[in-house]
Amino acid sequence: MDSPRRSSVIVVGAGISGISAAKVLAENGIEDLVILEATDRIGGRIRKENFDGVCVELGAGWIAGVGGKEANPVWELAANLGLRTCFSDYSNARYNIYDRSGKIFPSGLAADSYKKAVESAMEKLRKLQANQAGELIEPTWCTPKTPIELAIDFILHDFEMAEVEPISTFVDFGEREFLVADERGYDYLLYKMAEEFLLTSEGKILDTRLKLNEVVREVQHSRNGVIVKTEDGRIYEANYVIMSASIGVLQSNLISFSPPLPRWKTEAIEKCAVMVYTKIFLKFPYKFWPCGPEKEFFIYAHERRGYYTFWQHMENAYPGSNTLVVTLTNGESKRVEAQSDEETMKEAMGVLRDMFGTDIPDATDILVPRWYTNRFQRGCYSDYPMISNNHEIQKIKAPVGRVFFTGEHTSERFSGYVHGAYLAGIETSQSVVEDIRLLKERETENQTFLLEPFLASLTLSQTEAVSNMHKCDIPAQLCISSNLGLSEAIL
Repeated sequence: MDSPRRSSVIVVGAGISGISAAKVLAENGIEDLVILEATDRIGGRIRKENFDGVCVELGAGWIAGVGGKEANPVWELAANLGLRTCFSDYSNARYNIYDRSGKIFPSGLAADSYKKAVESAMEKLRKLQANQAGELIEPTWCTPKTPIELAIDFILHDFEMAEVEPISTFVDFGEREFLVADERGYDYLLYKMAEEFLLTSEGKILDTRLKLNEVVREVQHSRNGVIVKTEDGRIYEANYVIMSASIGVLQSNLISFSPPLPRWKTEAIEKCAVMVYTKIFLKFPYKFWPCGPEKEFFIYAHERRGYYTFWQHMENAYPGSNTLVVTLTNGESKRVEAQSDEETMKEAMGVLRDMFGTDIPDATDILVPRWYTNRFQRGCYSDYPMISNNHEIQKIKAPVGRVFFTGEHTSERFSGYVHGAYLAGIETSQSVVEDIRLLKERETENQTFLLEPFLASLTLSQTEAVSNMHKCDIPAQLCISSNLGLSEAIL
């Protein structure tokens, strides 16, 4: 198959990192770029879907980190575009914990259990810090055992309630979180960004530099550039490549590198944990759950940690939608992805009947995203430990020759967040632009270095011609102009 002409930069992946990276390249005059996207849309892990007339976000759904002294750049983008959002108050979720008999745990017991769980988590954090410093601390915390302890442990650690450790997002941008509830979808932000440098018409991207359904399988790289090969046999050549594939994809065998990535790089990539986060949507003929103030989130306490634990109703976002969302993570996510939607609905309905009684109606529809088994995602976001090793993040982020890496997993302060992915794309592109600038400077210096002796020899030849002009029959003026003409032709 014919190879397209060589580009300056190839961007692999059209999620928010890839789009923000490409936008920065275009703004810096690098317009001969190509974006290769494996799916039929842009957005990556920002993905909307119509669920019985309601636009739901299967992946990223919140803008986290709002209300602080510093503005969250994604919140600014959303505000400028008038994206509809709803404030989410998680603080009351701990007081809406149901046991298997449908009773809500007394608020005092819930608060006490929550306090103990936070103290235990803080002690674990201190032990990790001490171990890094070479100190030994005997553990005194209790492992969660009861259903309420397991439920609270789940929401503390799997939902980053921000009371266990300072989270950079909340420290820098504020602690408020807003659910995106706009019929245009969260990915509307990406389309509006793309409009600024790609040819679009009526909301559709027509620019041929964006190649959809192009599955990258191999990246050949050398000091002279890169060759990218796709699954259907197409070959793309460029001076640089920006790899914005997820950390899960980098850990898989989807994309190979030739020569292989160095060991320090692959070991750092393998060490990074990947969080799987599954939002299951259930549609009902009518609502049977509490919908008043402070009731948006509720929790199910079960003997199995993470078993249909965290619930949310969509009435605040879409009044009258009669939709519930339950979030599973990691092991439970992988288990549910592997079974049928019918089996998942049966399990979810069993939990709901525990909480609200046997007379509630059956769900009329269910939507189960499958992020882990999707070969183009292989998970939802990077999950660095509480005490993360910045050296490992730097290794994951570091370029290998002309192959640059970006994505939320390369963000030191905001890994796992949309704004982390957005800012990482910008930063990576700026590094590529700087590398291109330095390369041009070196090429210019090398050309000057090579030309200087040659120019000196020409100057000497001209001097000799003048001194010897009486020895030839050609007038001196013509001798000099002849030599000048030669030097100009060479230069």
